[in-house]
Amino acid sequence: MTVLLAPSILSADFGRLAEEIREAEAGGAGLVHVDVMDGHFVPNITVGPVVTAAVRRATKLPVDCHLMIEEPDRYLDAFARAGAGMVSVHVEAVRHLHRTVCAIRDLGAEAGVALNPGTPLASLDEILPFADFVLIMSVNPGFGGQAFIPSALRKIGDLRERILKAGLPTRIEVDGGVTLDHLEDLVAAGADLIVAGKAVFGNGNPREDAGRMVARLVALAEHGAER
Repeated sequence: MTVLLAPSILSADFGRLAEEIREAEAGGAGLVHVDVMDGHFVPNITVGPVVTAAVRRATKLPVDCHLMIEEPDRYLDAFARAGAGMVSVHVEAVRHLHRTVCAIRDLGAEAGVALNPGTPLASLDEILPFADFVLIMSVNPGFGGQAFIPSALRKIGDLRERILKAGLPTRIEVDGGVTLDHLEDLVAAGADLIVAGKAVFGNGNPREDAGRMVARLVALAEHGAER
């Protein structure tokens, strides 16, 4: 399976957002990641469906909305109508997770379940067969630019084993503090979707920086195929 790069617009220049997204797409990005924060579930406020719709207009890539919000069920329809093709919600924020995951799928989007660094994989025991992807947080959610938490690698590896043992098609996404230097370990652990914000948008050249990360992912895939 191809490992895709998902640039997070949280680190982009919002004054030229459409241009930056197109540059990242030209660099080989596989989807665009939109971090949605409400100031309650996490200590920050970011964007909502209006910006999501603007992202949808700016790119042909799938739009991946990560809802770091309380009561996400109230907003699922709005994000789907705004063009989100993937929507993830947090185990820690949703009371009736199966209902929410099914609602996302009913809206025509892929359903994801996100876990904070301190949340064990056991919380996925009953929902894993119903999720299209699982998002492993490699930082504590709320702000961009944080340092990668190394224990996320073990968590990804353990989750990959669970998925393989169950014979499921579930993909694994990782989000938080990812740089070029982390890619080899993340691919080896079993990640399928790799979110990167500052590493793509932080230097003012998203085409070049996305291209460098995508080239590394391609090289790792070829190396794995050789082995």
